[in-house]
Amino acid sequence: MNIVYSIKQVSEMLDIPTVTLRAWENRYEAVTPVRTESGYRVYSDENINDLRWLKEQVEEKHMSISQAVLLLKEHKREKRQVHVFSEPPTGSSKEAYSKMSDQIYRTLFQFQAERANGLIDFGFSMYGYDAMFYHVLVPVLIRVGDAWEAGRATVAQEHFMTSLISQRFYQFFHLFPIYPKLPKVLSFCPEGEHHQVGLMLFSLFLRKNGVEVLYLGANTPLDGVLELIGEQHVQLICISTMSVNLVRETDEFVALIAARYPEINFILGGKGYERAEQLRYPDWVMKEPTDKWQEWFERSPYFR
Repeated sequence: MNIVYSIKQVSEMLDIPTVTLRAWENRYEAVTPVRTESGYRVYSDENINDLRWLKEQVEEKHMSISQAVLLLKEHKREKRQVHVFSEPPTGSSKEAYSKMSDQIYRTLFQFQAERANGLIDFGFSMYGYDAMFYHVLVPVLIRVGDAWEAGRATVAQEHFMTSLISQRFYQFFHLFPIYPKLPKVLSFCPEGEHHQVGLMLFSLFLRKNGVEVLYLGANTPLDGVLELIGEQHVQLICISTMSVNLVRETDEFVALIAARYPEINFILGGKGYERAEQLRYPDWVMKEPTDKWQEWFERSPYFR
């Protein structure tokens, strides 16, 4: 027989005020207790375990309740094996990802932020964040970048779409635990480089593996970066550029950093470095494809 508990019993058991339990349910959908015919909440053992876990995240790890709920839901999705990390979709899954990507693109193209966020939330619940990022949202970002360069999308449309999807990426940066023994990473695109999709994905990949990442994003002015490296005790720097024309200028800045902080390592990536005829720092250029990142991470001397 399944045991159920009243809200008062749960409050006393977990030392969580009833008003907090109601707020967690109504505002964040932390748990969904069953309602009796009279409208009273009754909680299952699973609800109790979830609430206890959420309380630990909030009180012991100083996580916000909204972040804790997102992380709990992600853990539940992983247990149900709803998504598979870094595996390309095939068959009906590929068609479903393509259809959702197209719906989100068209919605964002028309500046319908609320509807787009609703579609993205639905996608996360259906497929998990890995599949959504790699197979749905990244194609949207690539598509809007191509449309902007071809003149099919305005600057306003490109900024709006990129900004909204980038915000969804950032939401997950703080959900993963950080392992202090791993090097702190600074991640940015150089000034003049506005394409940050690859860098964003790589930075999120590092965060999932427990690396603390200071993400500065696209078109980062170099003023102040040298000071930031020293102040934040950065040990590894990731720089990405899609433009071959920016490689030489970026390498000059890498040389400045290396001269001032000789112990720092670098990871240089993007199509700019892939297409460059001559590489000043070939040992620092990231050559592994996305599906090999985990293998690279596990054997990399940077993270041992």
